[in-house]
Amino acid sequence: MPVDSICWKAGACRIIDQTLLPEKLRYLKLTNIRDMWEAIRHLRVRGAPALGIAAAYGLYLGIRDSKSSTFSSFMKDLNQAADYLKTSRPTAINLFWALERMKQKAEDVSHLPIASIKQSLLDEAHRIWKEDYEAGVAMGDAGAALIPDGASILTHCNAGGLASASYGSALAVVYRAAESGKKIKVYADETRPLLQGARLTAWELSMNKIPVTVICDNMAGYLMSLKKIDAVFVGADRITASGDFANKIGTYSVAVLAHAHRIPFYVVAPLSSFDISIKTGGEIPIEERPHEEIQCWRGRQIIPTAGVDVFNPAFDVTPHGYVTAFVTEKGVINPPYHRTINRLFRSLHDVKK
Repeated sequence: MPVDSICWKAGACRIIDQTLLPEKLRYLKLTNIRDMWEAIRHLRVRGAPALGIAAAYGLYLGIRDSKSSTFSSFMKDLNQAADYLKTSRPTAINLFWALERMKQKAEDVSHLPIASIKQSLLDEAHRIWKEDYEAGVAMGDAGAALIPDGASILTHCNAGGLASASYGSALAVVYRAAESGKKIKVYADETRPLLQGARLTAWELSMNKIPVTVICDNMAGYLMSLKKIDAVFVGADRITASGDFANKIGTYSVAVLAHAHRIPFYVVAPLSSFDISIKTGGEIPIEERPHEEIQCWRGRQIIPTAGVDVFNPAFDVTPHGYVTAFVTEKGVINPPYHRTINRLFRSLHDVKK
């Protein structure tokens, strides 16, 4: 069931150009850091876990041809490449996490020749890809246990194979539940303004023969009132120490509606999506995308450009009080999150020691 959305092949990073889906399935071969920056910025590759993988491979592409002969000058090249990639998109912590992990790897092998350091960085990027694949399976299994047979699930945006190396996060739950024999139906919010739900989630699920129904974003509450939704599963781009989290714009509205209708609301994300250095959602940087994404669709103007202002935040923040539980590759995290999240990361830190 996994979608081969991002991988390393024949000396280049290969991605699906998600801007062309569902009309056209086209793979892009990215061979330099500029191409990777452009692919990230323009959403050819997207989804928090996939952005971590893309950042890791992008950083390697940025230093692959470095002529530095000393470690200090090589690290200058590496930091410059990392800083460049950081300017592509600001909200998904996975991108920054991967870059910091790659830089730390370089420090760890600083005693090696430059050529060996480069190889170590490529190997580390491969490990990030592999770990994400394994995390998708683990999150899917942990979340599938929360879904009863015959359930109808609502999801928002795309948190599946297109957003990761394997099953994804929120959709991993659906895939693994289906593989275990459960009959699951999915309602996918269209996810304005770029329709990631209608274009990507619906495409993925239909390709894998999972029953899916696309609804406009403003229909979710009505379906909940009709008792057609048994649970909500979404992904996350950054989760704070308190459990507040950022996800695709519109997630907050879905969480409030689920709370009002007493429907479980689950957030599925790998540990790389947690940023315990910040306490609340108000500290998360929110990306504002170009106005043209709302004003136009596929090159066609749909609202006036003169005399009409546009506000286009790509994400919103959902307070932790609306979250029933977080599902990670290490299992389910329950409230109170300011204790359970920090307890988990303390235990992981102790294990590393």
